[in-house]
Amino acid sequence: MPFSVEFFPPKDEAAEARLWRAVRTFERLGPAFVSMTYGAGGSTRDRTVRITGQLAAQTTLLPVAHLTAVNHSIEELRALVGAYADQGITNILALRGDPPGNPLGEWTKHPDGVEYAEQLVRLIDDLGDFHVGVASFPEGHHRAIDLDHDTRTLVDKLRAGAEYSITQMFFDVDDYLRLRDRVARADPEQGNKPVIPGIMPITSLASVRRMTELSGSVIPPDVQERFAAAAGDGPEEDREAVRAVGIDFATEIAERLIAEGAPCLHFCSLNFAKATSEVLERLGVDMTSVLPVASAAR
Repeated sequence: MPFSVEFFPPKDEAAEARLWRAVRTFERLGPAFVSMTYGAGGSTRDRTVRITGQLAAQTTLLPVAHLTAVNHSIEELRALVGAYADQGITNILALRGDPPGNPLGEWTKHPDGVEYAEQLVRLIDDLGDFHVGVASFPEGHHRAIDLDHDTRTLVDKLRAGAEYSITQMFFDVDDYLRLRDRVARADPEQGNKPVIPGIMPITSLASVRRMTELSGSVIPPDVQERFAAAAGDGPEEDREAVRAVGIDFATEIAERLIAEGAPCLHFCSLNFAKATSEVLERLGVDMTSVLPVASAAR
């Protein structure tokens, strides 16, 4: 089963060392691609460009660079695409992006920028021979009026030239399947393009609750109860028990997605290798080549 991994730009040297340990672990497993996120408002722009370039030059991995429209003029966006091209990077994930400071806050277009991800896709496509992906949202984007509006937005991005989408993390496989069906009904041609499900092995209940609050997604009550029971009633959650449930849950989701014909599994690694590696091992990926380095924590 093809899989891919999402990284984010580290904030300091220690975090960068941890990232590279994870990179080398995953490199041995042969992911279809790896992506590098881009901070709200371009807050990690320089690190994103630098490290994505290093992934292209110093590893055997295929890097996909995230690029967001927020707080950037068209001139700056063109320069960033050019910076990626100069490093041999031709795969870009085009995102409108979240407002800096408060992802759920009001989104304001740069006076000389673009309003929608669809426009960013067209801009990248006009600049050269790039392979462009976009984001999709199984529960619907929190800014969408309804699911029909969300579906039309995704179809517009695909019609603009995006070759695939990667979903926001979700907790109910049925939400993913309904998204896939909505796109196919809205436009059968675009519905043939891959919808890659995003998965994150949960190792901290507090962290995932915070992430869902910032993304506008919802943890279903039965899933909440399952993780809450593992966390316990003490002042600090039982991280070991939560992690064990998180590995089980991610594996269950992955197994069903494979059975339902998902084209690839995209793991949000949080720059750690161990949790995702454990899920991959349960899915039957040969881990013998990475066992000496797979203890890159978490």
